[in-house]
This record gives sequence, C-alpha cells and structure tokens, in this order.
Amino acid sequence: QVQLVESGGGLVQTGGSLRLSCAASGGTLSSYSMGWFRQASGKERDFVAAINWNGGITSTADSVKGRFTISRDSAKSTVYLQMNSLKPEDTAVYYCAASRMRLVPQPRRDMYDYWGQGTQVTVSS
Repeated sequence: QVQLVESGGGLVQTGGSLRLSCAASGGTLSSYSMGWFRQASGKERDFVAAINWNGGITSTADSVKGRFTISRDSAKSTVYLQMNSLKPEDTAVYYCAASRMRLVPQPRRDMYDYWGQGTQVTVSS
C-alpha cells in the first residue's frame, strides 16, 4: 500500500511559480509511474503531467506544456511538479497519483492505483 502526500501548494500571483512535491511511503517508488492531476471547483479531475518509472519518459497536457515540468527523485521517493508562468485558470486542487503501469506515463485517471489527498493552488489575477 503506497501512501502519497502532496505539499507546496499556495497562493501565487499570475506569472509566478510554485513547485509541488509528492512524497511516497509504504512502497518502492520505482515500481510505479507517477502522475499529477488537477480538479477545479465544479469540474472533473484532469490530467496534468506524468512520468514513467525511471524518469526517462514524460507526458504533459497541452494546457500546461512549456510551463509545467514533472520530475522524480527516487532516492527521496518524491515526485515534483514545477509550475511556471502560472495563470488564474491553473487554480485547482492538485493531486498526485501512482500507477502500477510503470513503463510509460499514464494520462488516464483509471490507470492509477493510489492517490494523495491533494494540495490547493490558487493563482490570483
């Protein structure tokens, strides 16, 4: 059973940056591909970015491409989401997730086995 805990969310102005972290425990992080999703108020949970088990392959949603970068540090059992040039439409709760389908990044929610509790990101205009 893998436990995931997100951190790093907060309030930032348009154009600012944040780095989200997802700390994993209770399992070997390299056994999983990892993903970030976000859910704005009243909307569905959408894919943001994902990374395969060794960090060699990443996938990023078109809406954040060029602004957000996913990475992982296996020694620290942590996955990161660096968010730059933030916009008000990036405001959402951001969730980290782990998938046993580890060879390639997974963009679909139903491919994930474990989820964190989420961290709020608010971008003011």
